[in-house]
Amino acid sequence: MLDKLAAIKQRFEDLKMEMTDPKAISNRKRFIQLSKDYKELEPVVEIYEIYKNVLGNIDSTKLILKTEKDEEFREMAKEELSELLVSQKELEEDIRLILIPKDPQDGKNAIVEIRAGTGGDEAGIFAGDLYRMYLKFCETKKWKVEGVSNTEGTAGGFKEVVFNVIGDGAYGEMKYESGVHRVQRVPKTETQGRVHTSAASVAILPEADEFDIEIKPEDIRKDTYCASGPGGQSVNTTYSAIRLTHEPSGIVVTCQDEKSQLKNLDKAMKVLRSRLYELEHQKYLDEISKKRKTMVSTGDRSAKIRTYNWPQGRVTDHRISLTLYNLQGIIDGDIQELIEKLQIAENAERLKAELKD
Repeated sequence: MLDKLAAIKQRFEDLKMEMTDPKAISNRKRFIQLSKDYKELEPVVEIYEIYKNVLGNIDSTKLILKTEKDEEFREMAKEELSELLVSQKELEEDIRLILIPKDPQDGKNAIVEIRAGTGGDEAGIFAGDLYRMYLKFCETKKWKVEGVSNTEGTAGGFKEVVFNVIGDGAYGEMKYESGVHRVQRVPKTETQGRVHTSAASVAILPEADEFDIEIKPEDIRKDTYCASGPGGQSVNTTYSAIRLTHEPSGIVVTCQDEKSQLKNLDKAMKVLRSRLYELEHQKYLDEISKKRKTMVSTGDRSAKIRTYNWPQGRVTDHRISLTLYNLQGIIDGDIQELIEKLQIAENAERLKAELKD
């Protein structure tokens, strides 16, 4: 373990030196990659320095116990050694986890797509509930949210809503929300008071950088049209909305959130790049999912991942068999505990797979 950590420390120092090289600074793509690699190694180097310090203190304390005659001083050294050995064990567990190869996309921004599923008007209302839940969660994380497009439901909520989440590690946390979310409650449209089950699907994509994937301009068909919905007179009467069709893949992206056609085009291109990039990213997810029995973040949009039961006030995440009786808090954006439990489960799977290899 120490040899591996020492090699990482050397790589970290090499990156620091290279980032000061004028050639690297003048090459934007190269410099961005160097900065990204440097940032990823920083926490590993920090824990390595702490670990080395603990090992050094253990050695010096053992030496004291070998040479010291004063019994009171020896007792203090024994207590200190006991605490240091506990710290060593805890640090080694943390290091094993931190050394497991991470999803290389975790540090990226996220694109969130919510679509109403089965359940008619109630599914649209529930899609709106999920949208507000994520907005409040992002607010607590101090992440910026930018709308891309939406189609409102006939009785409230949304048939579909797409937005960007801009923040350090947004995809790494939000990715656990991908899948089908079910709601069990009495719909507002129900006159008999019966509980219905409706659903909405959530897809979380890592936002692709312009360097991640190259799109040929001749492969894109661009259409402009008048935006619909709220936004003021200028939005509804000018051709500011954008529809991009990527001819080779058939992927269609729309954006009508901004009054400026150029801003809508920029957002639409981000989503298009990310959807194309997701096709490649899915191969990576499929590959690592073969090594694990239960993958908590496969990105499988057809998997039913969570049920929100209003009559019982509970939320159940089916991937890890976790039930929390805090439905209102969760709907109000308090999903951190759910995400942390899913992260712990995934880390345990990753560690198990790594040890098996």
